[in-house]
Amino acid sequence: MEFKPNTLYHVYNRGNNKEKIFFNYGNYLYFIKKVEKYLLPHCDLLAYCLMPNHFHFLIESKDKSEEKEINRAFQIILSSYSQAVNKQQNRTGSLFQQHTKAKVLETKNPLYAETCFHYIHQNPLKAGLVKKIERWEFSSAKEYALLRNEKLCNQEKAWLLFNISEDGNEFLELSRQVLSEEMIERIF
Repeated sequence: MEFKPNTLYHVYNRGNNKEKIFFNYGNYLYFIKKVEKYLLPHCDLLAYCLMPNHFHFLIESKDKSEEKEINRAFQIILSSYSQAVNKQQNRTGSLFQQHTKAKVLETKNPLYAETCFHYIHQNPLKAGLVKKIERWEFSSAKEYALLRNEKLCNQEKAWLLFNISEDGNEFLELSRQVLSEEMIERIF
C-alpha cells in the first residue's frame, strides 16, 4: 500500500474466504488495542468499523509519517492478531485476505470522503447486526454520537472535514441517510 502524507484513505480487509475474523467480544477489544498502539502514532483515525468478517478504517496519514511506517503498523496488527486468534481457535493458516486495500479518497471532491465516513458507520445496520448505527459496539459511531467517552478518532478533524457540528444528534441524522450506490462504488 502506498501512503502519502496528509492524505485520506479508506483501508479495509476481510477474512480469508469471507470467514469470521472476530470470534468473541475480547477479539474486538484486542484488535482495537493493536490499532491504538501501532497505527495511531502514524495517522489520524477518522472512522472505523469492525465487523465479524471484515474491517474498515478512514485514516489520514500524518505529515511526518512515512509510507513504510503505516504499512509496518498494519502488518504488525494483522500478523499478531492472526497469531493470537489462530491459537485461540486452534486453527492454522491465513486469517485475512492477502492484500489489505487502501483507497485514496479524492481531495478534489470532499463528497467521496464524507460518503466513506457515513458508509463505514452504516455497515452494521446494512448487515442486519443492529437496528441503529449507534448500537454497534465496535465502530466509531458511538464516539460521534457522544455515547462513549473513549476516543480513538480525531473527532475535531472529522468535524472540520465533513462539516459536522459537535452535536451527536447531527452526526446520527447525517449517518442515517441512505447513500447512493454510485457514491458507494467510488469509495471502493
